[in-house]
Amino acid sequence: MSNIASAFARGKAFIPFITCGDPDLETTAACVRACAANGASLIELGIPFSDPTAEGPVIQAANLRALTGGVTTDRIFDLVRDLRRDVTVPMVFMTYANVVFSYGAERFISTCRDIGIDGLILPDLPFEEKGEFLPLCRQYGVDLISLVAPTSADRIAMIAREAEGFLYIVSSLGVTGTRSEITTDLASIVKVVRANTSIPCAIGFGISTPEQAAKMASYSDGAIVGSAIIKLLAQYGKDAPEHVGAYVRAMTEALR
Repeated sequence: MSNIASAFARGKAFIPFITCGDPDLETTAACVRACAANGASLIELGIPFSDPTAEGPVIQAANLRALTGGVTTDRIFDLVRDLRRDVTVPMVFMTYANVVFSYGAERFISTCRDIGIDGLILPDLPFEEKGEFLPLCRQYGVDLISLVAPTSADRIAMIAREAEGFLYIVSSLGVTGTRSEITTDLASIVKVVRANTSIPCAIGFGISTPEQAAKMASYSDGAIVGSAIIKLLAQYGKDAPEHVGAYVRAMTEALR
């Protein structure tokens, strides 16, 4: 069983997202450890990018704060090396294709394997162009995680058939951010996914409350939350880890 599959093996998965380096890498490390200690099944680590097209204002601002603070891809790799001394939950990077290209795709992906990153999510990589990264990901044992959106329609089955790790279902149109309600017909999307793959699927974008997370997990295998956690980091700064830990605990309890 792959590390990512194991994240879904113990029931519904709660997947928190953290932007690395917001407000600094020490706080990121403490937040990751707080997430792991409070029941997170898998942790998404965002590598900041200057033009994060999939993100709403909350995560855009976090990217800006991290980049202004001098975060680099190499410093994030060092952070993960340190975390892997005691954090055993699966971790994946979420970033943009340009970050991987500019670093050098093979060097980036082979380093992911070396430091214990289990998967890679590139929200701006069209399914039809994943061939640029997929062979390298397979070579180095890093799952290239696909996304399906409400607009994917007739492509959902095709994407699901070739999915690896887990399938990231985007709950709503538009960018990331908390939403008061999610109106997409997610049950029918998940039904198509289930008919075409056995790998788990998790729903993200717009989820902020335990009630929303439980509802999303009733359709799927888990819930992904980013903006609500980034808001805690923006509010509490270096004191955020204990608040993030408490939030993750509440969310994991809602899913179980």
